[in-house]
Amino acid sequence: MPVARRARVRHALPVIDYRTTLEGIEPAQVEGFFDGWPMAPSADALLRVLQTSTFAVLACEDDRVVGFVNALSDGVLAVYIPLLEVRAAFRGQGIGTELVQHVLRHFAGTYMVDAVCDAAIAPFYERLGMIRLVGMAHRNRGATILQPAR
Repeated sequence: MPVARRARVRHALPVIDYRTTLEGIEPAQVEGFFDGWPMAPSADALLRVLQTSTFAVLACEDDRVVGFVNALSDGVLAVYIPLLEVRAAFRGQGIGTELVQHVLRHFAGTYMVDAVCDAAIAPFYERLGMIRLVGMAHRNRGATILQPAR
């Protein structure tokens, strides 16, 4: 009697499309981000944030937004990355790296690109060539644009 064998099948990673336009993106496509945040913008507010940013990149699998980054800039000297998010199921696949690299390439002629992050996230940015600096921040946790995260 033949012995049954298990075959190892390598599953393909999803095909991710990086878009710098928000054309056709609806609030429902950006729901569910901000894992672990106690308060977060609604999907409508997030879409407005992305639309009014100096630069934004979406990582999409088909029509589903699986990650995004936005940047604010004076267009000459300084760039700030306020948000970088990748859905939990898509982390560890290089999507966050590619999103930040889009920003770095787009603003290659500026003097500084800054991001403020928790200490646990700093090694991610260091791998992209960024350095740790001392920074200060004010957070208005009662801002009306925020709601309890889901």
